[in-house]
Amino acid sequence: MNAVPDWLQPLYPFTPKRFTTPGGAEMSYLDEGPGAAAGEGDEAVLMLHGNPTWSFYYRELVKLLAPRFRCVVPDHIGMGLSEKPENYRYTLKQRIDDVAALVAKLGLKRVHLVVHDWGGAIGFGFAARHTESIGRIVVLNTGAFPSKRIPARIALCKTHFPGTALVRGLNGFAWPATWMAMARRALTADEKRGYLFPYDSWANRVAVDAFVKDIPMDDAHPSWPVLEATAAGIEKFRGNPVLIVWGGRDFCFNDSFYTEWRERLPESDAMYLADAGHYVIDDAREEALPRIAKFLGSA
Repeated sequence: MNAVPDWLQPLYPFTPKRFTTPGGAEMSYLDEGPGAAAGEGDEAVLMLHGNPTWSFYYRELVKLLAPRFRCVVPDHIGMGLSEKPENYRYTLKQRIDDVAALVAKLGLKRVHLVVHDWGGAIGFGFAARHTESIGRIVVLNTGAFPSKRIPARIALCKTHFPGTALVRGLNGFAWPATWMAMARRALTADEKRGYLFPYDSWANRVAVDAFVKDIPMDDAHPSWPVLEATAAGIEKFRGNPVLIVWGGRDFCFNDSFYTEWRERLPESDAMYLADAGHYVIDDAREEALPRIAKFLGSA
């Protein structure tokens, strides 16, 4: 899956590029804004999505920022328009490695992070390895530290049975998210179609399922040490400008995560939107997007 279909182009008017990851899969990514076409410039805003979204989640933010900033937005392997191999190392470590390789390939020396959902763990995992290159950070309804809390519906999806049958067979993760992750408004028909477009079959939902399975709940999980190391690295960024934009009506990343972010990054600015859902920059775009653009424009 690579081409953007005609019906999607009004919402997602971009031409994705391709990159082969260290794991040997083809990653789709956006590279928009000044210098992007020629591959020039060593500074960019790096936007990292989670599950079950893709770079489509950041479409309006890219449109807003690209006139001034280079925007790099990958689709994690198995997600979005990237290749969806059945057998890939769908782990937190591999996803961090993939992002690090893309940043190196693009020659980026200064990176401003925007992270959402599981993109928080991936982004802060990358940042902990490259502390000196990280500039401003925007945190959107995410976590990058171990938590014992997990909603029952997500815990069910983590199981091999019936979890995999629900997620891959019935699209019981990506499809419910199109309404459960919104609170202020409903997604339009084309927005829903855009979110679901990459996940239209059992085969194409392999990483949606794997992403859920990779949520570590205890130290027996192989991704637990990576998440612990990521969490330990958050304190390195207390001196960085950080903006937290948070939707208060998130069924998954609830206010306990927001509270922990405020404790871990006590100097951060925050925009708490009590009536917005998990897809906060889609649900509350009129407030969230200008605030993020102003914050990044202060660099």
